[in-house]
Amino acid sequence: MIAIVYPQFYGVGGIARYLDSFLENLPAATEKIYLITSDDGRFDVSFDRVEIIHVPAGKGRLALIQWSWRVRTLLKQLYADGKIKVVNFHFPPLIPGLFLPPDIPLVLTAHTTYQGMSGHFYHPRHFASPWGRGSLAVKMWMERIVFRKTQHVISLTEQGRQEVLTYGYQGPITVIPNGVDIQKFTPDSSVSKDIDVLFCGRIEKRKGSRPMVEVCKQLVASRPDIRICIVGYGDDDEYVRQELAALSPAVVLTGKVKFDQMLAYYDRSKVYASTSYYEGLPGTCLEAMAMKLPAVVWDFQFYHHLVQHGHNGYVVPPNDFAGMVGQINASLDAAQQRQQFGEHGRAVLQQHYDWSQLSPALLQVMRP
Repeated sequence: MIAIVYPQFYGVGGIARYLDSFLENLPAATEKIYLITSDDGRFDVSFDRVEIIHVPAGKGRLALIQWSWRVRTLLKQLYADGKIKVVNFHFPPLIPGLFLPPDIPLVLTAHTTYQGMSGHFYHPRHFASPWGRGSLAVKMWMERIVFRKTQHVISLTEQGRQEVLTYGYQGPITVIPNGVDIQKFTPDSSVSKDIDVLFCGRIEKRKGSRPMVEVCKQLVASRPDIRICIVGYGDDDEYVRQELAALSPAVVLTGKVKFDQMLAYYDRSKVYASTSYYEGLPGTCLEAMAMKLPAVVWDFQFYHHLVQHGHNGYVVPPNDFAGMVGQINASLDAAQQRQQFGEHGRAVLQQHYDWSQLSPALLQVMRP
């Protein structure tokens, strides 16, 4: 008797992938769940024991506010009819959270916070905030309003829990990581490995688009025959494409790729790399490791416990470009070690990040 509220379920972002995997792996005895989303980008999908309610989304600057008000009315009716007992809301975005009825128990899944996305969580800062001081203050004020409505917060990592605490939230916080569908993300050993290094995710400054460019340049300089694939899109696309255009065909940018097409890219790749400065818990890293790719990443807290240095990948001090390039090249030169790291990585995923185990844990927190 849970209503999940998220307006962008049919997108390709991390929260949409999170919800898809969560609902796909619900235990057999789960009570009915209502997923309330918009019809933007809608395609045919269904889950056992889940009713998807589409609240049409309009266009323009006020569209999300109007959508949120209609969802508020719907939730009040479902609650009055005894069909739901709790709402599970996912942010960002924040605006729908402002309209959630205060009398319905709320469990908030905080995938990220603006404290983190603005670059203020880590010292020293590694990227500038994309928002001005006034805009950021409003966003964080909105977050505080949602936190005040919340009975329980679910965070993806210990870093996420610490971010929530900076807002003064004093309620219970449960850390349950993002996961991967182990059965779906199973490598195909017959596929040829024609991609040496795979970067994937949003192409944004906080996601490390600028250091990714530098790493690519140094990799090509050190290894002219390398093949690098960058899967993703974002507001730093133009810069990345201009900077890397001269490196074609060593570096290929695919742009936006559908969720169900990612398996092929993981299968074709030898090493997963990321220069991201900020994440909740990156789904692409989870998926890549499930597909037995060693991971080479910056040493940030959101990777702790997932990427274990010298066991299933390497963590490198942020902005140590020579270190990142060196570890990637070392992985490319050691096929047997890559295989061992891949096996170790998948074992970590099976033990701690399998959605078949995480879905029941999440339901336990959400139940009133």
